[in-house]
Amino acid sequence: MLVRDRGKYLGVVAGVAFAALLINQQAGIFMGVMRRSYSAITDIAYPDVWVMDHNVDFLDNATPLRQTQLQRVRSVDGVRWAVPLYRDELPVRPEGGRFEGCIVTGIDDQTLIGGPPQMIKGRIEDLRRQDAVIVDQAGAAGELARTVNGKSVPLDVGDSVDINDHHAIVVGICKVSTVFESNPVVYMMYSRAVSVAPPQRQLLTYVLVKARDGVDPAALCNSIRKATGLAALTRRQFQDMTWSWYFDYTGIPLNFGISVLLGFLVGLAVAGKTFYNFILENLRSIGTLMAMGTGQDVLLRMVLVQAAFAGAVGYGIGLGLAAACGLWLRQQGTLAFVLSWPLVVDSAVAVGFISLVSAGSAVWRLRRLEPAIVFRA
Repeated sequence: MLVRDRGKYLGVVAGVAFAALLINQQAGIFMGVMRRSYSAITDIAYPDVWVMDHNVDFLDNATPLRQTQLQRVRSVDGVRWAVPLYRDELPVRPEGGRFEGCIVTGIDDQTLIGGPPQMIKGRIEDLRRQDAVIVDQAGAAGELARTVNGKSVPLDVGDSVDINDHHAIVVGICKVSTVFESNPVVYMMYSRAVSVAPPQRQLLTYVLVKARDGVDPAALCNSIRKATGLAALTRRQFQDMTWSWYFDYTGIPLNFGISVLLGFLVGLAVAGKTFYNFILENLRSIGTLMAMGTGQDVLLRMVLVQAAFAGAVGYGIGLGLAAACGLWLRQQGTLAFVLSWPLVVDSAVAVGFISLVSAGSAVWRLRRLEPAIVFRA
């Protein structure tokens, strides 16, 4: 009955598909944006523990430490190694271009721990050259691209840039996870980074620590706190803290939440109203079935199957469109998008609720239906 009524069937499917599309798309973009907030922590995979000042509440709000704190951390029992990390936003200008705010990351001179996770051109060891820097691929082709004869030319190996009015040579192009502000990312040696940074007494941003074999990172964090008085967090704890700060103190969750709620309500209204109208238009047919001896339980199961079928088709279409949209966004590099399995499950539950409410409106009408409607004019 439902599939043959093309208008009503497509209306229910369209309502559910719209809800599934908007819920998965907006929630997927939200998840992607929030993941960007701690992408630098994810990219630096070697350390087990991040040591910082107690005032730090998220990754990009670091309070610099004294250089002597590095040695204090290294002296803690259970520490296999500890290396410095400089991370701050500095002005970078390509040759013939303009200054752009970039995330400058200074990595350990000896071990190169903290460097880019993947090199596209050059080698990470090339950072040991005089005035060498490595630039991320997206930034090299975007904000730091040079303008030659009116055309945009991506920054490449051998090109020169100015970092806070200090000369530097690009020796490599890397691929990193996009940061929250979408700023270009520039890597250099720690000693070089602190020399080009604005002068101040304390420049050590973080201390990256690796636990010895058999030492629990969480227990090592407690040991570092007691021995140095500094804050120490495992990688997962630091990610969660950064996530929580952006969730609690920015309007991002509210904005995306409103979009998801809107999609849910619109889908609920369209699908529910259309399915209810479908039942109203077929009351005489349903009444005929009841007059022939069909019980209400059978009719209710029939309605539930119709609603579930239309909901499953609509959900599949909406989820597919959201995945295609997310794939396109990721290829363009404009917006982050993460379609995780918990999101798929949660959106399926939401669509199931829409289908259930749509069927509920029809069930309410069927409960009041009398078989005598067949004989009325």
